[in-house]
Amino acid sequence: MAEPVIPSDGELLRLMVAGDEPAFTALYRRHQGFVYRFALSMSGSTDLAEEVTQEVFLALIRQAHRYDPARGALEAYLCGMARNQVLRLLARERPYVPLVEEAEEGQAVLLTQLIAHDDQFRDCTRNEVIRSVRQAVLALPTLYREVLVLCDFQELSHAEAALVLDCPVGTVNSRLHRAHALLLKRLRVMGRFDSAAQDTQGTRCFA
Repeated sequence: MAEPVIPSDGELLRLMVAGDEPAFTALYRRHQGFVYRFALSMSGSTDLAEEVTQEVFLALIRQAHRYDPARGALEAYLCGMARNQVLRLLARERPYVPLVEEAEEGQAVLLTQLIAHDDQFRDCTRNEVIRSVRQAVLALPTLYREVLVLCDFQELSHAEAALVLDCPVGTVNSRLHRAHALLLKRLRVMGRFDSAAQDTQGTRCFA
C-alpha cells in the first residue's frame, strides 16, 4: 500500500489562497507550535505568545502573496512575522511579563549543553537550571535574545536566522557569539554557574 503523499507548504499555501480551509488548517497545525514557542521564549508570556501566533496566521491569510519561496522556507517567513509582532507587543507590555513553565522545551536544550559541558552543573536540579537560564535569556537585550532564541531554541540555521532578522549571516554569527557571552555573564551574576565563568571555553556548549 502506497504511503499517503504529504503536501508541501507551497501546495498548501496555494490551496489556502484559493479558499481551501482545510489547507489553512494543515498549515496552522504544522507551524503553530514553532511560532508559539518563538514568541514565548522571547517574551515569557503565554498571553503574548498566543496573541502573536494568532496575528501571524491572520496576516498569512491576508498577505499570503508576500511570501517568496525563493527567499527561504515558510517557517522562517512566519518566524520573521512573529518577530515583528513580538517586538511591537513587548514595547507595549514593558517591563517583561512573568516567566512561565511552557518556555522550558527550548531552554532545556541549553540545560543539556551546560550539564554536558561541566559536571558541576549536576549539583543543581533541572528546574533550578531551567529557571536560571530562562531568567538570564529574558534579561538579554532584544538584539541578542532574538538570535539566541532563533538559533539555539528554534534550531534555525544561521542562514535562516539571517533571513528572519534581515541581516548578513556574519552578523548572526557575531551576535550569537556575543549573546552566549552575555548569557554566561548573566548566569554568573545570578550566582549559579561559577565554574562556567572560569572556563575560557564556556561558550562552546552553545555552538
